[in-house]
Amino acid sequence: MKILYAIQGTGNGHLSRARDIIPILQKKGVVLDILISGTQADINLPYPISYQLKGLSFIFGKKGGVDVWKTYFKAKTMRLHKEIMSLPVENYDLIINDFEPVSAWACKLKKIPCVSLSHQSAVLSPEAPKPKKKDPLGKLILKKYAPTTKQYGFHFKAYEDTIFTPVIRQDIRGANCTTGDHYTVYLPSYDDEKILSILSKIKDVTWEVFSKHNKKIVSDKNITVQPITNEAFITSMATSKGVLCGAGFETPAEALYMKKKLLVIPMKGQYEQQCNAAALKDMGVPVIKSFKKKYLKNIKDWIDSDTIIEVNYPDITEHIIDKILEENL
Repeated sequence: MKILYAIQGTGNGHLSRARDIIPILQKKGVVLDILISGTQADINLPYPISYQLKGLSFIFGKKGGVDVWKTYFKAKTMRLHKEIMSLPVENYDLIINDFEPVSAWACKLKKIPCVSLSHQSAVLSPEAPKPKKKDPLGKLILKKYAPTTKQYGFHFKAYEDTIFTPVIRQDIRGANCTTGDHYTVYLPSYDDEKILSILSKIKDVTWEVFSKHNKKIVSDKNITVQPITNEAFITSMATSKGVLCGAGFETPAEALYMKKKLLVIPMKGQYEQQCNAAALKDMGVPVIKSFKKKYLKNIKDWIDSDTIIEVNYPDITEHIIDKILEENL
């Protein structure tokens, strides 16, 4: 029995989740091939990769959103078409897809079932929270980017039977959580200068900033900027007073699991993050629209607050995998 597990390589969340899912699939007695497409991730998978493709990546900008021009110029349609047409999806008994476009479109064109196991499929559920401001184009892109025939999803809450609470990786579950003197910051769609210009206004707080744009550790008074690595980021978050980050999925979910104060800033023009922000706001997590000086009071109010959002994220990853295998093989 052969399974293809196809993973989106833009950002770190998909690969972080895969680190827990892959060993569970491997012990089910199947032949497992792994596909990764896209760039922009800062972590690697410690498993053999059968297909490493360019795919179709969203490129993070430095002003709070996706860099549309870089995304456009990186999207070489002829290469993408070739990757889609040459991928032998017909050789597999099951394709599990985590928002990965090459395998999804290869399956669609060849009329082969493709099972989604992703956060994005949960976001699209009618039961999941949506932002007040409608974004039909953003919703359409999210829906068509990696089309699948059956959907299972992860979200901050189990909004319906096929939506599950987040996969909290074992590195996080096993972390020694304490309350230190610093705040952990991860805002990959802002450049370091912008982050420093805002955080430097709050002088009585220690900030540990993790950056996609800096390859070395730099300290400036009460702020340290360092490249993101799995171990350093987990340690910083586990020992922090709180976490300031984008409205992605994995980092906010891990911060909530660790019982950390959380403040999120959704990326501009990114429908998924706007939906995440709506869900987190419903749970009581503070949300600010952008990282600007006019929101300094909101950040200071958050620092002064002791509010922790209680969540229950049990380790049910193997149960989810068993359910998918039972229902689709």
